[in-house]
Order: sequence, then structure tokens, then C-alpha cells
Amino acid sequence: MLKWLWLSMVVIVLDQITKYMVTDSLQLFQSIPIMPSLNLVLAHNTGAAFSFLSDAGGWQRWFFAVLAIVVSVVIVVWIKRLKKNEQRLAVALSLVLGGAVGNVWDRIVHGYVVDFIDVYYGDWHWPAFNVADSAITIGAVLLIIDALLNKEDQPQIEKK
Repeated sequence: MLKWLWLSMVVIVLDQITKYMVTDSLQLFQSIPIMPSLNLVLAHNTGAAFSFLSDAGGWQRWFFAVLAIVVSVVIVVWIKRLKKNEQRLAVALSLVLGGAVGNVWDRIVHGYVVDFIDVYYGDWHWPAFNVADSAITIGAVLLIIDALLNKEDQPQIEKK
């Protein structure tokens, strides 16, 4: 099932191209309205999801980088061991892998992850995110769907 790694590569390339374009076009925290409830904004996230631990002092850069690399290796091994009929799971894992590698690249090269998608309603703003984060989220949703659908396919043990 390693044939699905092309999807990871597409995510990585799209993620890095969009981050480059935004970084090249905007100043830090500059915001450009795209449509109602959607802005482009250049933000640097030194923490994890939703800026968790962003003000921890710098150690988190390498902690999250190593964690993402370990998770990525585990995902590649997992994909390699999948059966041919587990395509939905391969797609889900490939999306998560592409997103993880896209963000770990930023973390290693820049010391932060470039975020630029700002979704908001009124004065409330969701934390800024990027293509890699979107791929991870879609992959995680597919993992949940796969687990639920596979659970229904499993024979149920009768209780006495």
C-alpha cells in the first residue's frame, strides 16, 4: 500500500508552496480578507495544534519535531503493512503523514510552523491553520470513519 505515499507528497508540496506564497506576500500578522468569515493571515506557530505550548521557551521546537518524525516513521510502517482492501485507511494515513511532514519541515527549518488560514465568525477567530493541518484533520476524520465502518464489519461476540 506504499503506492498511496504519492498523496502524502501532494500534501507536502501544496503545503510548502502555499506557505511560501503567503510568507513571500504578507508581513507577519497582516490579514487580507478573502470572503466573509475567511482571511489570509501570516502567523508563526512555535507550539503544537492551536498554539499549545507556543510560549514554552524553545524546547518544544525539537520535542514536536522528533515526535512528528517518530509518528511519521510509524505511519509509513503501518501503511506498508496494510492489506490491499484497506485503501480508505491508506488514504487517511497518507493525509496525516503528508501533513505531519509538511509541518515538521517548517519546525526544523524555521523554528515555527507557518499558518495562514483564518476562519472567523464575528469577533471570534478559529486558530490560524494551513494545508498540512487541513490534511491531518481530514485524515483523522477518515481514520474515525474507517474505524466505525470496520467495527460494523467485525463479527459480534454473543453474550450468554
